[in-house]
Formats: sequence, structure tokens, C-alpha cells
Amino acid sequence: MRRFFVFIAALLVVSLNYATAADREHTLKIYNWADYIDEDVLTEFQEWYKEQTGEHVEVIYQLFDINEIMLAKIERGKEDFDVVCPSEYIIERMLRNDLLLPIDKDFGNTPNYIDSNISPYIIDRFNMIDGSGKNANDYAVGYMWGTTGLLYNTKYVTPQEAASWSILHNEKFRKKIFIKDAFRDVYGPILVYLKKDAIDSGQTTLDQVMYDASDESIALVEGFLKKAKPLVAGWEADFGKEMMTKEKAYINLTWSGDAVWAIEEAADVGVSLDYYVPDEGSNVWFDGWVIPKYAKNIKAARYFINFMCRSDIALRNMDAIGYVSAVGTQEVLDAKIDDSLENYTDVSYFFGEGANSIKIDAVQYPDRKVIERCAMMHDSGERTEQMLEMWARVKGEVVKPWTLIVIGITLIIMLILGIRRKILQYKHSAHRRRKHKK
Repeated sequence: MRRFFVFIAALLVVSLNYATAADREHTLKIYNWADYIDEDVLTEFQEWYKEQTGEHVEVIYQLFDINEIMLAKIERGKEDFDVVCPSEYIIERMLRNDLLLPIDKDFGNTPNYIDSNISPYIIDRFNMIDGSGKNANDYAVGYMWGTTGLLYNTKYVTPQEAASWSILHNEKFRKKIFIKDAFRDVYGPILVYLKKDAIDSGQTTLDQVMYDASDESIALVEGFLKKAKPLVAGWEADFGKEMMTKEKAYINLTWSGDAVWAIEEAADVGVSLDYYVPDEGSNVWFDGWVIPKYAKNIKAARYFINFMCRSDIALRNMDAIGYVSAVGTQEVLDAKIDDSLENYTDVSYFFGEGANSIKIDAVQYPDRKVIERCAMMHDSGERTEQMLEMWARVKGEVVKPWTLIVIGITLIIMLILGIRRKILQYKHSAHRRRKHKK
């Protein structure tokens, strides 16, 4: 009888594992940034996938807010996400550590939107990703991109003041400055500012500066940021744009996509904001879809990435989140042209030769001259720890004497209360013992 129950138990385990494996074949696990997609698109993908392949798929959508957390789950935890959306420097690291699978772009009767719709500019930038001998375009497909610059309140800040990173040292804006809590996005632009003379004289190049994580350069950036720190109201992960719309701050070192959102929201409440990439230069960043090596549903992952490259889907995602899609089709260009704007922008680098004088949002689609003073960030490899330590030192609070006094008094009070509680417990216990003896 015991053998019978053991057999039944084993059969149930096998059946459960089989059912789980079968379900996994029809499940697509996506790991993406928060607030980084029109979530209605996920449901539509399931329907589209059924139309294209005849197969059912259920999307499980999970969120992360830091590249390194996503990477750790895959590299150390071997999580079986099918599609993730890392930034360019993490794509470099994942390629170097053999954590990505190549993306097969043969979709049978389904159009290949990846090759036909992604802008040549994005393809060219991805060719510059250091893949340790691998071409990033074989392993990653661009999703969104943008710049790092200064969001500013036009009522208090002039365009001339916002034209240089030196504004972060301007006493006029004490405690009215917020800086994005993203060390890499801050480090690159500040180092470009500090090495502007060396770049102009030909001693180094913009691209070389983006690779520079030497002790000397880290010290230079640390010195600049520590000088700026007394003027900084806070280091923000996401709330800076809201502070700007409420006029709690006048300057925010931030990403172009956040700037788009803030400018639109502020306009609705009568606050005038603008965005500028300082003349010294900055970084241009990219996020892309990849398939990790531990993925279980590679087919659905490939089709999802392809689906996301459709022009209509790209436009909906842009409208939902404010960032700029890597899709550079005529359909997207036509939708983004805004004849109400006064200035013309050269976006031929992104949309092609016919787009050298277009009325388009220059925050989303920077002019060619802006792009020429921006470079892509790269993975700092073993030097990342030194950069993180610098960032921690910059943000670390200096404990003031009165703070130590308050902490000391609090500890004394807690100690007194603890002793009093022990005395009361002892008296109560003694009383119970005497009562028990009676």
C-alpha cells in the first residue's frame, strides 16, 4: 500500500511539472522599466500573436527601476525572463558575460518590422556598443532613446544660464536645483564639461571621455559635484519633474523624456518650463529589447520585439510615456510634425535626408547640432565600484553637531525607558511568584 501512495505522489509531481512546463510554453515573461509602455499594448499583443502564429500566449509583466537589479536577477538568480529592456551599457555587460541570445528575425509570413522600421541612427549607435566581439544589433533592438540635459523654469532661469553646466554652481539658484539620482547619467555630462578644453584642442574626443573612469576623472567630477552640493535641494529618482511643475525647484538635471512630461504638465497650470542640452555637451542614451539566455519562450519574445517596432505601436508608447521611440518611419514623422511650432529642426540624422528642416518637438527629437555634441555612455566595467563610491561620498550627509546631540538624547531616553520596563517586569514577576506561594 505504501508503494502505491509513493507511486501516486510521484505521478502527481510529474503531472504538475508537465503542466507547469506546458503553461510556460504559452507564457511570455517581460521585465521592463516602470511607466515605460502603454499597457493596453500588452493585451493587444496577445491577440496579434494568436493571429500571426495560431498560438495562445499570456503576458506576465514585471517592473524594475534600476538596471543593476534587473541584471542581478538574470546573472545571479538565473531568472527566466523572456524579454527585458536594459540600457546600452548594461547591454554591453550582458554581451560580455554571454547573457544574451541572438534575435532571429525570420517571422515567416509576418512582416519584419525590426529591420524595416528602426532608424538607421539607432542601428549606427548600436554598432558602437562594445559587444566584446559581438554586434549588438544581432542581440538587441532599440526601444526608446533620449538625452540628458537641464529642465528649467523660464521665469527664473535665462536660456543663457541654462546653456552651461556651470549653472549648477550658481548661488542664485541655491536649494532650487534637483539632480537625477543616476550616477552614470550625471558623471558623463559633468566630465564632458570639465574636459571641454581638452576636447576642443584635440587632446581627447567626446567618445573617449565617455569611456573615461580613471581615478583622475572620478576625482574631477567628485570635486565639481561637492562644490554644487550646497545648492542642491535633492537627488531625485522620479519626483524632480513634479517639483518643477510646482515651482519648488527651478533647475533639474534630468532626462529628456521626463522633461517632455514636465513641460506639458506645467503648461496646464500656467508654469513655463523648457529643456536644453548645455553647449559643452552631454550623453545620449538608449534602451533596447533583448532576450536573456535563460528565456523559456524565445518565439513569443521575438514576436513581441517585432510587434513593438510597428509604427502605430511606437506612437502609442511615445504618447503614453513621453520618451522617443527608436522607430524612424515616415508614419512616425508625419504624426510628430507640429506646424504650430515656430522653429525648424534638422532631424535628418534620424528620419532621412528629407527631414533636415522640420517643425517638430526639439526636446524629443534634438537638432543635429545637439546630437553632434552628445556621445553614448559605456559600461565602466571594474571601475563601476569606484564610481559608485564617489557617488555615495557626494550624496552622503555631513552629520552636524546638533544632530549628534539629538541622537544622543534619544538613545538616553530609550535606555531609561528600557530599564524602567525591565524593573516593572521584574516587580510583576516577583508579585506573581509571591501570590503563587500563597
